[in-house]
Amino acid sequence: MSNLRHWLWLSTRGPAPGMYAARILDHFGTPEEAYFAQRADYRAIPGLPTKVRLALEDKDLTQAEEILTQCRRLGIQILTRQDAAYPRRLGELDTAPCVLYVKGTLPQMDREAAVALVGARDASPYGIMAAGQLGLELARQGVLVVSGSARGIDAAALQGALRGGGQVVSVLGNGIDVIYPAGHQDLYEDVAAAGALVSEYPPGTPPVGAHFPVRNRLIAGLCLGVLVVEGTETSGSLITARWALEQGRDVFAVPGGIDAPLSRGPNGLIRRGEAKLIQDAWDVVEEYQFLYPETLHPKAPMPPEKLSQRLGTLQIPQPPRPVAAPVMAPAEEPTPPTAQEESSAKLVVDLRKDPEAFAEDQLVVLRALQGEVRKSSDQLVEETGIPARRVMSALTLLQVRQLVDQEDRRFGTVVELVE
Repeated sequence: MSNLRHWLWLSTRGPAPGMYAARILDHFGTPEEAYFAQRADYRAIPGLPTKVRLALEDKDLTQAEEILTQCRRLGIQILTRQDAAYPRRLGELDTAPCVLYVKGTLPQMDREAAVALVGARDASPYGIMAAGQLGLELARQGVLVVSGSARGIDAAALQGALRGGGQVVSVLGNGIDVIYPAGHQDLYEDVAAAGALVSEYPPGTPPVGAHFPVRNRLIAGLCLGVLVVEGTETSGSLITARWALEQGRDVFAVPGGIDAPLSRGPNGLIRRGEAKLIQDAWDVVEEYQFLYPETLHPKAPMPPEKLSQRLGTLQIPQPPRPVAAPVMAPAEEPTPPTAQEESSAKLVVDLRKDPEAFAEDQLVVLRALQGEVRKSSDQLVEETGIPARRVMSALTLLQVRQLVDQEDRRFGTVVELVE
């Protein structure tokens, strides 16, 4: 069994360390081998960002010791990829984190028909209603509901599932001990009592904007499918749908009005044939009933009056109002600084020296984005000849690495390729 300190050391190497942990472990075999390796060994790992390579050269275990102490004090469980309780469904991904932090009781995810419900923070009344009702009905029929912790669709879906008597899992973009957004203390406690809070970030980690698109791969990876309730075409919920498509998961979407901005995301998924149109919980359950005959128990929908009584008025906590001088508070999921904001000069990548710096699709997309003209995803699909799903997946991964940014539905890059 590997030393837990070395797992924690590996899980904290560089920006978005969980994105590269599997690649590092595949190369070295164990975190100890990675820890005792030298600079030349790290350079031999294909596609590893420079910041991660440099972080691997730092052998200080102080942070790992502090994390262990915090987890013991807070009652947070640490799961590594070598543990039997670590979800195999997640561990099979090439972006699987090497460590998960858990508060509560994590269900046996690989034996559950787990479905993620995601959507907009500033949801419409229609979206709140749909998320709460679908969460409740899915839970009643045996589905394990997974979501984030944001206000809006996430909170409504979790509350609906809890009122349906089901198990729930909430995947966070911050430390488990950090209540975010403000006002969700009760929701955190309810989720931990009926399931688990899960994060790849150690205790005390603040809700940094760049964490959330990275976190979304875990929401998709833990589940059989992702159900998008509401969201714009550039929202975090669409990023989760892209991860699901990349991972070979099912995608479902709730249709909305053609004039509703928050329905453009799910409507677009349906229009492109990337998602199944959902009108009720059975539309999801029927996809998995034959796989989980002992878990899923289809039930007739609740009568409207009983459903209304069960759901009541979903109490979606709102950010507290300032009582003194106005204070700048972080957004629900802060937008990470773009690469352009961090540096006005382009990052030069010499592919002659590092030919495996990018996956093939990412490289083709970056080539198409060379120059100063921003391009839409449709333009990139046409120019590269790559299917839309793969283009969006490549764009998502490049955005996570802060090598591509988006403005008014058009993409640009700060990378200058030398070939």
